[in-house]
Amino acid sequence: MTDHRPWRGLLVATALPLNDDLSVNHDRYAEHCAWLVANGCDGVVPNGSLGEYQVLTPEERAKVVETAVAAIGGERVMPGVAAYGSAEARRWTEHAAEAGCRAVMLLPPNAYRADERSVVAHYAEVAAAGLPVVAYNNPIDTKVDLVPELLARLYGEGHVHAVKEFSGDVRRAYRIAELAPELDLLIGADDVLLELAVAGAKGWVAGYPNALPRSCAELYRAAVGGDLATALPLYRQVHPLLRWDSRVEFVQAIKLSMDLVGRYGGPCRPPRVPLEPEQEAAVRAATEKAVAAGLA
Repeated sequence: MTDHRPWRGLLVATALPLNDDLSVNHDRYAEHCAWLVANGCDGVVPNGSLGEYQVLTPEERAKVVETAVAAIGGERVMPGVAAYGSAEARRWTEHAAEAGCRAVMLLPPNAYRADERSVVAHYAEVAAAGLPVVAYNNPIDTKVDLVPELLARLYGEGHVHAVKEFSGDVRRAYRIAELAPELDLLIGADDVLLELAVAGAKGWVAGYPNALPRSCAELYRAAVGGDLATALPLYRQVHPLLRWDSRVEFVQAIKLSMDLVGRYGGPCRPPRVPLEPEQEAAVRAATEKAVAAGLA
């Protein structure tokens, strides 16, 4: 990981440990960040959707970032700064800078289906805070699609430096590379890791390393290094888990896997509810199989 491109490498979108009363356990979170780095991950992304940022108070959200920075250093922390308003997203970016972070990750406006002018203005406002911005394209949840042509415009105008691509359409990697060859592509969905790594991705903003950091780090490095003899069999082994990262219930699934491997996943805040019995059984079976294979 380099100082000027801290979004490169394996960055874990961290799950947030909650106590039984659903308060944030910051001590557990600090330990989790340190454990991820000790097990081969390059850094963390707090306050992403996996971190349940939407249901945190402003005070909690700020402390989560500060806790991660204290645990592993600001150069390894790239907070999510998504907010309904551009001014609020910029304030979270300014807070990240004050905390010592070197970059932030930003969704497009998602309070409504924003048009291109609104998207560009949103990223311009947040970029003006002075930290490099990584765009997060998640048209499934936000209903705003950062298509390659729009990403090229955002990059060309200096508003973004990389994109976490979660559309699931791996064909976009090649179009992005044609239109904006210096824009770093980051793998945004765990279950297309190998496809986007082969297409030239420079990083992975990942979910399942919360439970399986060592094997996910081995998979990522083999994939981006072109070692398909290592990557492909490992990818097949863990894919039954990785595909949960693209499911509606991804937070609950990843937290359950954490519990099953001996970490602390714990509960989620409402409106998220526990997995259905058949969903829990599927996650449990896939996790136990991964553990039996020595992947945890």
